[in-house]
This record gives sequence, structure tokens and C-alpha cells, in this order.
Amino acid sequence: MPIDSFFLLLRYGFFSSATMNEDLLHYIWFQKQFPLSPTTTAGEPLEIIDIGQPNSYAGPDVFNAKVKIGTQLWCGNVEFHVNSSDWFRHGHETDKAYDSVILHVVFNADCEVKRTEKGLIPQWEITVPTELATKYKAIQTCRQMPYCADKLSSIQEITIRHWLNRLLIERLERKVNAVDAILAQTTNNWEEAFYITLCRNFGFSTNADAFEQTAKSLPLTILGKHKDNLFQIESLLFGQAGWLDSEKKDDYVQSLAKEYRFLSQKYQLRQPMCIQWKFLRLRPANFPTVRMAQFAALVHKSNRLLSKLLECKNYQEIRSFFNISAGKYWDTHYTFGKESPKRIKSLSESSVNIITINTVVPFLFAYGKKHGDETLQETALNLLESLPPERNHIVTKFRDLHLPAENAADTQAILQLKTNYCDAKKCLRCAIGCQLIKHR
Repeated sequence: MPIDSFFLLLRYGFFSSATMNEDLLHYIWFQKQFPLSPTTTAGEPLEIIDIGQPNSYAGPDVFNAKVKIGTQLWCGNVEFHVNSSDWFRHGHETDKAYDSVILHVVFNADCEVKRTEKGLIPQWEITVPTELATKYKAIQTCRQMPYCADKLSSIQEITIRHWLNRLLIERLERKVNAVDAILAQTTNNWEEAFYITLCRNFGFSTNADAFEQTAKSLPLTILGKHKDNLFQIESLLFGQAGWLDSEKKDDYVQSLAKEYRFLSQKYQLRQPMCIQWKFLRLRPANFPTVRMAQFAALVHKSNRLLSKLLECKNYQEIRSFFNISAGKYWDTHYTFGKESPKRIKSLSESSVNIITINTVVPFLFAYGKKHGDETLQETALNLLESLPPERNHIVTKFRDLHLPAENAADTQAILQLKTNYCDAKKCLRCAIGCQLIKHR
């Protein structure tokens, strides 16, 4: 292993400090691709006894490492930075969470670093093996997507399968964080949080924000008081959506508007500001008016939405729960005041699948995790495995590269891979990328 290979690479233009990143440090550390007898910047012998565990949350990058510096054995955490001065740029010198750091690993030791109590932290200026640096450069300059496209077929199936399983859990954990965020906004009211999230996903990708704004402006408790009256539920939802102010009025819309004026005054409701609805380039069956009417029918069926779904044991029961159709007015309408050929506006199976993937599964998983119910978490995972694979250009591309996409669990993992690893060029944190760099 060449001495000072990093500085040779830097000198001959392979890298600049801007192109180096902490992922490379993580890779070298966890793959143990470092010299047998490294030394700290103070010239003391360094022995890495235990590399510890990676930390995915706030705080030092590595927990529970064990190193020997000189004759002193240290147990604690390790932090990585491109430059030593990043320690101060990130404010670690005033954060007591970093007082447990026993070693600061950097590419460029441009200054000393200290704990909050002014104690110096030992530093190790790492050396990058030439072969690894060359491979890393190839990844960073590659323009194809994904960057390993021409080599994926060389990866063992068991490696890919294990990594996809891990990615699926990662994606679910990210969605659990989103559930936590909406719970915080609703003072830990699970039913209200589910109602808002479910309404958002009835808008699918195009009108998700507008549906969420509408739900947040109309508490579920108010809708619950009118659960037996679909007309009143529609008047509240359509009124808060801002659709009852239109000049294009027929008798039904006028009746809705009259009812909404009464109910909005009764509950002192305010319409969301600057709400924007999108109809352009949508198929009529996907118009937000139709979707809102379907959502109204679902609330009419049960305002205890989450409680009902927690009782479901399989996809067939969930499909039955979402077996709803918009009110009679919508049999001959896609928008207000404009008649169309008669067609019952029921929720299609593909729509139920999307809602199950994006709303039902994350809430079941989050609820099970928060309440220590492993059976419920298992039910969420089984649901994904029972659903057909999603259809989009990302899934198609990775399937063409021979990644398995047999069900929704696989496609959710693929989306996590593309979004969080491929797009960010985090190949060195990807099991597939690490395998390729090892054996390339």
C-alpha cells in the first residue's frame, strides 16, 4: 500500500478536497482498508482494535469503537470529516454529544480539535489506497444511472436480496418518521394523523398537498359528527376545498353551498389560503373532485379509519374496506355542473394498492413499532409482499438490470435504492457498490 497515496492523487489532479467526502472515510474504516501501523497526527502509534457500530442518527458517526493510542486504551466514539476544521464548522466544539469522541478521522488535518471542555482529541489523517481512489473516481465521474449498471449481473443473488430487505426496512423507517411528524402536529392523535395522511394520498402525487391542506383545515371530529350524512360530509370537504364558490352551479352544487355556509359558520371554519388544484393532464377518473367524493364516501363508511384498518388481517380485508364509490351525483359528473356519460366512480384496485403502500402499511408498521406489537409490523411487511410490483420508469429500469421486482416490497426497496443511494452517489454506503469496488 503506497505511502501518502492520497497526497499523490491530490497533486496529480485525481481529487480535490471538494470531491472527497465522508462516505469514502466510512468505507475505508468499516472495510478496514487502512495501514497495519498507522500513527496519529501527533506521531503516536494507533491500533484500531474494534471499529464499532455505524450511527444513522444525530451524534458521532461511530459508536462503541475501541482504539489504542500509544500505550492508552480508549473506548468511545469516532467522528469523520474531510477537513479537521469541519469539526468547528459543524459546531461540535460546543456540543456535549461529541465529548465521547476518542478519535477524529480526516483526510486533511488542517487544525487541532477540542471537546467542549477544551481537551484535545487525537486525530488520524487517513491514507487512501491508490486502487480504491481510482475506483472511487470512476464512480464519481460516471454519467450512467445507476453507476453499476454494466456490472450488476456479477453480484450474487443473495447479496442483492439481503440488501433489498435492508432497503425496505430503511424506507419503512423513513415513512415512520413522517408518521411521527404528523403525530406531533396532532398531539399524538393517531386517528387524526391517519385521516390527514390518507386524505393527502387520495390526491396521489399531483394534488397531494392540496388534499392535505383541506384535511388539516377540517378536523376529523367535525366530520365524525356528520358521519351518517354523506351530503353534509361532501359539503364540508368540497367547501373547504374551495369548490363551492364556482359560478358553474347546478341544483346539487347550490344545495351543497347552502349547507356549507351553515356548517362553516357553526364550526367557524376557515378555508385554506392559496390552495391550488390541478386538473391539467389528468384523466377524468383522477380529477381531484372525483377523488374527494370518493374520500367523502370512505369517511361516511367509517370515521374511525385507522381503528378499522388495524382490525384487518390481510389485503382482502383492506380491499373490502376501500370498496367504496362516490355519491350518486358523481355517476354522471367528473366536475361540478358538467354532465358526463354515466359511470360509477368506484376506487380501482390499482388505486387501493397505491394507498395501501403509501398510507396503510406505514401506519400499521409505525403503530406496531410504537406499541411494541411485532405481529402488526409483520402484517405490514406481509401486505407489501402480497401486493403486485409498482409500475414506473424507475422500477422498469432496475428490473431490466435484473434486480428482482416481484412484489411491492421489492419495488419499495428499489425506490429507496434509487432515491437515497444512486441519486446521491452513495455507492460506498450501498452493499452492491461496496461489493463491486472490492472485486472490480
